[in-house]
Amino acid sequence: PGSAVFGPTLGLFFGGIFLLQNPQRRGIASCIDPAHGLTDEQKDFQKVAFDFAANEMAPRMAEWDQKEVFPVETMRKAAQLGFGGIYVQPDVGGSGLSRLDTSVIFEALSTGCVSTTAYISIHNMCAWMIDTFGNAKQRERFCPDLCSMEKFASYCLTEPGSGSDAASLLTSAQLKGDHYILNGSKAFISGGGDTDVYVVMVRTGGKGPKGISCMVVEKGTPGLSFGKKEKKVGWNSQPTRAVIFEDCAVPVSHRLGEEGQGFSIAMKGLNGGRINIASCSLGAAHACVQLAKEHLLVRKQFGETLSNNQFLQFKLAEMATKLVASRLLVREAAKALQEERPDAVSLCSMAKLFATDECFNICNQALQMHGGYGYLKDYAVQQFVRDIRVHQILEGTNEVMRMIISRNLLMEP
Repeated sequence: PGSAVFGPTLGLFFGGIFLLQNPQRRGIASCIDPAHGLTDEQKDFQKVAFDFAANEMAPRMAEWDQKEVFPVETMRKAAQLGFGGIYVQPDVGGSGLSRLDTSVIFEALSTGCVSTTAYISIHNMCAWMIDTFGNAKQRERFCPDLCSMEKFASYCLTEPGSGSDAASLLTSAQLKGDHYILNGSKAFISGGGDTDVYVVMVRTGGKGPKGISCMVVEKGTPGLSFGKKEKKVGWNSQPTRAVIFEDCAVPVSHRLGEEGQGFSIAMKGLNGGRINIASCSLGAAHACVQLAKEHLLVRKQFGETLSNNQFLQFKLAEMATKLVASRLLVREAAKALQEERPDAVSLCSMAKLFATDECFNICNQALQMHGGYGYLKDYAVQQFVRDIRVHQILEGTNEVMRMIISRNLLMEP
């Protein structure tokens, strides 16, 4: 084991100890180098993110998973580096970076812990929504504490009866004087119960998307409660609970935008969220390609290392190719979103669909290459597999991504 330095996490668990291989010593194949095509400035903060992943996250990744720890202090250290509000405007504490910059950072952080990085990406999405759609008072009230991660945020759209069909949500908000009275529940909320600020989609009007509004609800508000902590296959470093509203009074001043704008706000947030979660998949896949490479170079069967087996050579080549193809698509989608191009929504959907599917396959193949060892929790590869499986479901299932893409194609003249 070498010292933890800039580069993707190359980790093996032995006897509960996480060994960080020095990637500069071992080398990253130039064909999969995630720094390709980046500016010097982007390479600088990519290095900072890789360093943080290697030093602060990777050594604790297994413990956070097994003990289901929500690593608040580690995330606050990340916020000190500017990762709490990456694409939030600087006047309220954000870093003011681009969507491509954000993708680069989340990819690097995910080599250290996918689950924790994925929560940070959701938190960033919520902070951006308040920054973008909130008024001056709302931005000043909420954004600085979110950017410093003194407070944490959760995104509340999904309900027990409305997952992919988000526009059919039922949580109601009835206007009474200067408050809305909220009733209903949200399901599968990342950070639920442990976070401080909830960006909630509620129904203030009639059926369909135009009857939905967006509220910011603070923890401690009377009538706000939480369900049991869910037991999950992966993403165990972030709690998941139902968020329940029972005659929960929320000031009108906490509504983002106008009544009826909530669904549009939610979808605009998700476009970025899809890039973010695809970027987290990239980091996991990059780490797993490196882990597979290391394993093939040292593991011997039938008198020679597995790296001499042509079938496995070809599999590794396919993994590397799919990784780079995924990265290029994600980064192109990030640029399109930043530039507000007309193809941005479709590209975000394509990036989310392709990257989360292919990166899961890469991680799964890396586990297969490890044989029986890959199925042991002493080895990091199994955690990457468990943690990114859900990326094909959340932020809009990959089936919904196919719907969005096909509708765009069929609407064109």
